[in-house]
Amino acid sequence: MTENNKSATLNLNGESYELPIFSPTVGPDVIDIRKLYAAAGVFTYDPGFTSTASCDSTITYIDGEKGELLHRGYPIDQLAGKSHFLEVCYLLLYGVLPTAEDLENFETTITRHTMVHEQMINFFRGFRRDAHPMAIIVGVVGAMSAFYHDSTDINDPRQREVASHRLIAKMPTIAAMAYKYTIGQPFVYPRNDLDYASNFLRMCFAVPCEEYEVNPILSRAMDRIFTLHADHEQNASTSTVRLASSSGANPFACIAAGIACLWGPAHGGANQACLEMLKEIGTVDRIPEFIDRAKDKDDPFRLMGFGHRVYKNFDPRATVMKQSADEVLDLLGVENNPLLQVAKELERVALSDPYFAEKKLFPNVDFYSGIILEAMGFPTSMFTPIFALSRTVGWISQWKEMIGDPQNKIGRPRQLYLGETQRDYIDIENR
Repeated sequence: MTENNKSATLNLNGESYELPIFSPTVGPDVIDIRKLYAAAGVFTYDPGFTSTASCDSTITYIDGEKGELLHRGYPIDQLAGKSHFLEVCYLLLYGVLPTAEDLENFETTITRHTMVHEQMINFFRGFRRDAHPMAIIVGVVGAMSAFYHDSTDINDPRQREVASHRLIAKMPTIAAMAYKYTIGQPFVYPRNDLDYASNFLRMCFAVPCEEYEVNPILSRAMDRIFTLHADHEQNASTSTVRLASSSGANPFACIAAGIACLWGPAHGGANQACLEMLKEIGTVDRIPEFIDRAKDKDDPFRLMGFGHRVYKNFDPRATVMKQSADEVLDLLGVENNPLLQVAKELERVALSDPYFAEKKLFPNVDFYSGIILEAMGFPTSMFTPIFALSRTVGWISQWKEMIGDPQNKIGRPRQLYLGETQRDYIDIENR
């Protein structure tokens, strides 16, 4: 971030205030209002903070108009097409692509941290058998600070490093255990001879009574889901992690806060909403009816999984995810799954209809990831936990960046107060 020769002038009550303007390496300029209240006695008003930069960051950049997503400068389609999740984790955490030796050491470290403390099993058993997996994960991740005391000191760089590795390594195990618990099956321990995605699939779908072989096509598709959801700039859950960490809270508490925020249906539930929409459509012959409803501005129905709040042109993650969706459906077939038949036909109709092209209602990453997870056999209740698993590395990278920022201060948003002015207390007998 560099201060340029430009500035903005605010004229207020006969006074003028010069506000510095900073220029990022890419993206729009930013007006610095940090001293505005001290100088002019006013706040800015920005519900949702959609026009406010809460921090400076070197991790992820999004240009919604161009349909561009960069991690440390690398386009997401290149990373998803040529790399794999743990390499992207290293990139997000450390800012550079690893050498072969660095990557091998990092993968070994993560692999050897995948087991969870055995006493945590008792913690799982405290939940009702029908608890939502996200409820379990929020609780268990928050409780990690009670089990791993040697990595909660945020002022110790080594402890921050260990906490980062533990969270990345143990999230697949915790998510898989939450899934197994809700379906009444025994927990499956991780194996050190499997890659990250294969290990997760095995922990979810293996049972002790028989061997489970992970199909490489499914493993690659899962790895891409992880990669394409790894980070997404200052979204709601990432901002929550940063706000929680600004108080000096331990990393496990901060990530649990991010998971809780992600649980909201307006954030992490998009691919689940997409599958629920497909269930509502039901059969292929009803698609024209729902297409017409989607075009009717007076009808509240909306096609879930099409278009994106941030990406106004196309979702750069969707192209790679579509490739994996096609591979998975070719492998598993759609003949016996009416839901997937509806999804494939809906995709075809939407991509060929001029209305959707004109409105830029393209299938997004949530549409394709939902199809893949459904085809693999995951219930919709596991969609958001898998999202949380994927996003953990982004949260940790943002957390680490914030802890190391000399400008870091506790978050304290202001408000536009519209309540009562001061009034005197009335004794209860006089009310």
